[in-house]
Amino acid sequence: MTKPAFDALCIGNAICDVFAHVEEDFLVQENLVKGSMRLIDTAEALRLYERMGQTVLISGGSAGNTAAGIASLGGKPAYLGKVANDVLGASYAHDMKGTGVHFETAPLVDSVPTARSMILITPDGERTMNTYLGACVELSPADVDPAVVGASAVTYMEGYLWDPPAAKEAFLQAARIAHENGRMVALSLSDSFCVDRFRSEFHGLLRDGVVDLMFANEHELKALYQTADIDTAIRAAAASCKLTALTRGEDGAMAITREETVHVRANEVSEIADLTGAGDLFASGFLYGLARDFDLATSASLGCLCASEVIAHVGARPQKNLKALATDSGFTL
Repeated sequence: MTKPAFDALCIGNAICDVFAHVEEDFLVQENLVKGSMRLIDTAEALRLYERMGQTVLISGGSAGNTAAGIASLGGKPAYLGKVANDVLGASYAHDMKGTGVHFETAPLVDSVPTARSMILITPDGERTMNTYLGACVELSPADVDPAVVGASAVTYMEGYLWDPPAAKEAFLQAARIAHENGRMVALSLSDSFCVDRFRSEFHGLLRDGVVDLMFANEHELKALYQTADIDTAIRAAAASCKLTALTRGEDGAMAITREETVHVRANEVSEIADLTGAGDLFASGFLYGLARDFDLATSASLGCLCASEVIAHVGARPQKNLKALATDSGFTL
């Protein structure tokens, strides 16, 4: 087996986060409930974007955040996600490539616009989110580059993308190619809602050996195994999955296999500003560690360090250089 060119290929919803500071009156005029999140259609996405005034654009999406974290660690990530041939799509691609992520998915042409989460921030700091899925759900098997999959130590998919049939086929195709090349396949459960919706299918992926590595938090793992007891869920994960990376908030994280369970502590954070992206950045550190042949404890510890950085500020992408942070914390990268 050849040495991988990429630490991980991250597959997910390519969503451009569009931030705008607005007054309370704007929410009233738009009939929006402060602090809520709603899904919107194409017409509403275009109309609201025109009304938002000055904006700040940041590439987002769960797997995209993970890829950006791997790049910040000095790793070599690749990303597979669908944007449109429009202004936001070009911005997304430019941003991802600028962070050091290999991103060559062909944009969607003459169809729906790039996905966006329009985040309205009022003076009190509250966020009101308006999400348009657009082009990101149009990912298909035609977008899968066998050379990139085969050259990636791990192919990693966010559970949010499991809904569209074509995207599901794309992941299954990538998983087959990964295994044919002796690589690992990973799935993030993403959200308890995803688990409730796709529980039987996720179980099938584990049972059939399609997924080698599962990422979950406590709520997601308990939902998958339909138990209120986390210890029961941990035992079930050990029996049904080759490797599970479990995040437990202030209680740290666990790496669970059939042979052993490794528990690492969480890093201290003086003040938690925003939990968004914690799981995504934990995955960055863990995947980087696996790709570089770190043991499970070191990989999980590196994941916890990356998560601690992102929850200390607003936003789901690291603001500090994670490689420097890890080196200063005693890791050898």
